[in-house]
This record gives sequence, C-alpha cells and structure tokens, in this order.
Amino acid sequence: MTVRVGVTGPGGRMGRMLLEAITEGEAACVLAAAIVHPGSSLVDTDAGELLGGDALGARVTDDLSLVVSEIDVLIDFTVPEATLAHSQICAEHGVPMVIGTTGFTDDQRARLHSITAALAVCQSPNFAPGVNLTFQLVKAAAKALGDSVDVEIVEAHHRNKIDAPSGTALSLGEAVARAMGRDLADVAVHSRSGRTGDRPRNAIGFSSIRAADIVGDHTVIFAGDGERLEITHRASSRRAFANGAVTAACWLVKQPAGQYDMQDALTKQESAR
Repeated sequence: MTVRVGVTGPGGRMGRMLLEAITEGEAACVLAAAIVHPGSSLVDTDAGELLGGDALGARVTDDLSLVVSEIDVLIDFTVPEATLAHSQICAEHGVPMVIGTTGFTDDQRARLHSITAALAVCQSPNFAPGVNLTFQLVKAAAKALGDSVDVEIVEAHHRNKIDAPSGTALSLGEAVARAMGRDLADVAVHSRSGRTGDRPRNAIGFSSIRAADIVGDHTVIFAGDGERLEITHRASSRRAFANGAVTAACWLVKQPAGQYDMQDALTKQESAR
C-alpha cells in the first residue's frame, strides 16, 4: 500500500525537511499535496520546485479542503491556530493526522482532542527516535533517584522558535513529575529573578535558551549532594524529526481511531516485527 501524504507549511524549514524525508525515504510513502498559508506565492506550483528539483505531481495549495480527498494522512508542524483549522477539515473527511505543532494552550489542546476524537492521531512534541528513548531514560532515573535530587530541565533552540519552554521540555518535565508522584502544574518553576529564597525541594525548574540556528538541545539534570546525573539529547538536524514523523505517518494509517504518540509508533512497530 502506497501512503499518500499531505504536508503543511512546506515553505518553512521543518516543512521542507518533511518533503525531503518523504521523497528520499520510505518507498511506501509518496508526497501527494503541500498546504501553505493563505495568499502564499507558492500556490499552484509543484512541491518539487520547493526542493529545487523536478516536478513531483504534488500540488501546492492554500486550501486543505481542495486536496484532502487526495491524501491518506496529513503531517502538520505549524502553529496551534492553523493546526486546529486543519484538524476540522481532516475530521470531516476521516483523514488521520500526525501533529508536531507545539505551544497549545490548555483550551486549544482540549479543542483539538474534541475535534479529532474520531480520528487516528499521532501527536508528539518531538518525533526524533532518540528523544523518545530519552523519555524512557528520564523516567527510569526519576524513579530510581526520587526525592534525593533536585531536577532542572534546560532546553535550547533557534532564535525563531516562538514558544518556551519547548514542548519536548514540558513533556520531559511531565515524565519526571509522574515518575516522582508530583503534579507538574504545582511544582514547575519557569523563571527566577532577584531574591528567590531557598529552592523548594520538589520543584522542577525550566530554563530556555534561544540563539542563532540551534536545532534543539534538551538536558535533564538530576542534582544530588556530591554528584549530578545529566541526560542530554542534541539534535544536529531537523531530518531526525522529519524521518520520525514520516515513519509515524506510514504507521498511523493502519491504526484504528485513537490518540497516539511517537512512543506508540516506535514500540508497536518493533513488537510487530
């Protein structure tokens, strides 16, 4: 079965990397459509032109509803408002979605889950396989070390990233909090300035760096008296995210309706081999 993939935001850095991952990667996936923002100068071109190569037969449009019947799955790495609009169209046509968009408010997240309740959706803040292994390592460390350590999470991204902390950092914080029996909303510390007093013992701190062209670095620090454990993942290219998202898309079209994440795609693929 050849999976016809639609990609949103193909003119951006992540969108272009997704196009490359589809066209250069798994033969089971083909690029069927590329959806740009309304009024884009790329409308009515061929997606192959975005890669500086030959035509791919994939239309570029600013209206997902015009091509939704031509795709089997949509990969969406945009902004929350656009993802919500795209999810409404996909829900109306039963098209599964791979969602890498971050920065949702609680209300937007609830709306997204409501809209896509009858769809197969794979949503993750990070589709790199190494990051998803990092989640498992962090959980194991948090369970083993418990209240004997202070936990700090440091993330770094490029200057154009518009949300902070990153979705991956927040998910790492959630993983640590659950493993330690804490509610992240109660213990997260997102900024420190001035005379802050002693550090609360159960706090989970977040620090965000925005600079130049950093693709994505995440470090979880478990600091105990006399020793420190650091678990770090560094992405040197967006291709790792793109390859993971394409893998998830090819897997998702075979799944029943439900909410999945990249760890589902990785573990269930492995168990099926």
